[in-house]
Amino acid sequence: MPSQIRRIDSSDSISTLTLLIRRAYKQLAEMGFNYTGSYQDDETTQTRISTGECYVLLENGVLVGTITRYPPNGQPWPAQEWYAQPGVASCGQFAVDPYLQRNGRGSELMDFVERRASEIGAKELALDTSEGANHLIRFYTKRGYRFIEYIQHAGKTYRSVILSKALSHVTR
Repeated sequence: MPSQIRRIDSSDSISTLTLLIRRAYKQLAEMGFNYTGSYQDDETTQTRISTGECYVLLENGVLVGTITRYPPNGQPWPAQEWYAQPGVASCGQFAVDPYLQRNGRGSELMDFVERRASEIGAKELALDTSEGANHLIRFYTKRGYRFIEYIQHAGKTYRSVILSKALSHVTR
């Protein structure tokens, strides 16, 4: 059975989603970054997906990835200057099962969420990650994301970089 990306629905387990996110963020926690995804509980997962469109990647009916797209000014964290700009959608809670990382699943999810943001009329898709997560910054930069600004999220032990991509060339 090929992979499938679809919007999360009531038949999906929030606990299973939470565990996937925590597994995917474990490496980042081991690097010293206290990303919320590395320790969040089911309530946090539910809160973080409730303000956006959460998508799941399934392979043979098994949840192996996820990403949430937030509308402009819809992210569940305080809007920083760039995120507050009209036409700037964002994404977060991006996770792929660690055993399947670096095999195109993340790119498949990013392609999907970029198309979706373009379909709803967003001009940019933004995200943030630790400035020390060099492998993630390289991944996003290769996809056409550019540095916008630094931010410091409350309670985080690291400074983040906001990266953004113009969606004018994304195929709908």
